[in-house]
Amino acid sequence: MSSLPNKVSIVMRSYNEAWAIEDTLTQVFAQDYNGEIELIVIDSGSTDGSHEIIRRFNPKHFIILEPGTYVPGKVLNQGFQLATADWVVFLNSDATPANEQWLGSLLQAAISQPKPGALFSRQIPRPDCQAVVAHDYEKCFGPNRQSIHWDHFFSMVSCIAARALGVAEPIREDLQYAEDDAWTRTLKASGYAIELVENSIVIHSHNYTPEQAYKRSKGDAIALSKAGNAPCQNDNWFTQVFLASFLDTLRDAKYFLRTGKASEIQHAARIRYQQRLGRLHGTQEALRSE
Repeated sequence: MSSLPNKVSIVMRSYNEAWAIEDTLTQVFAQDYNGEIELIVIDSGSTDGSHEIIRRFNPKHFIILEPGTYVPGKVLNQGFQLATADWVVFLNSDATPANEQWLGSLLQAAISQPKPGALFSRQIPRPDCQAVVAHDYEKCFGPNRQSIHWDHFFSMVSCIAARALGVAEPIREDLQYAEDDAWTRTLKASGYAIELVENSIVIHSHNYTPEQAYKRSKGDAIALSKAGNAPCQNDNWFTQVFLASFLDTLRDAKYFLRTGKASEIQHAARIRYQQRLGRLHGTQEALRSE
């Protein structure tokens, strides 16, 4: 194993996640890593006691944004600019390292790549995760993950990139969603590695109401269309929403029956319908605005 860098910058985004942030930061500083950890926290105006917890961990920079001013790309680029280590790790405040090898595994993967772009951690859901979300995590991060066959897959939740690369190839600041997708597609097209680091693991998941699922899916669709990365599709409601969500739910049902979660099929059907509807509406809205 190559010697790890003697310093790493960790950029954490936070907003009203006091319920998780203490565990996350405790695990960050309990890593099996002997180098210096430079902590940079950019908070979006939390009001739940997060600030007091963060200050206990003595961040090098602790920036509190005005409410309503958060722009993902702008904050991520600021993290690159504030970092002084050669390698920058981005970690959401509710993404808790699962063990003491999380950071070392990311660093080792990065320095071992001939042309590292952005390398990201495996995510496992929290115990209270809804079955529909757990199924998505299995498809994205599981041992037989489908994501390996997709045209592109990346998550900024826990990832590493070289500071010099982030400064030279900044993240788009005109997208409110899918900014990480657009950034890593650009890097990938230039030959940089975008890879999952299976031995670097964080515990992270979000449960969504149907309304939240619609909003997220619509936002992603608008951003992907704006970035020129939206998949080709027609605007037929029956095929793009009704039929597609029905097939999604059938696949969920097989997973739920296998895992003993059959009681959640009805909730999953509502989530899948709203996701597909949001995707259709987002794509249509993006096309109208061109």
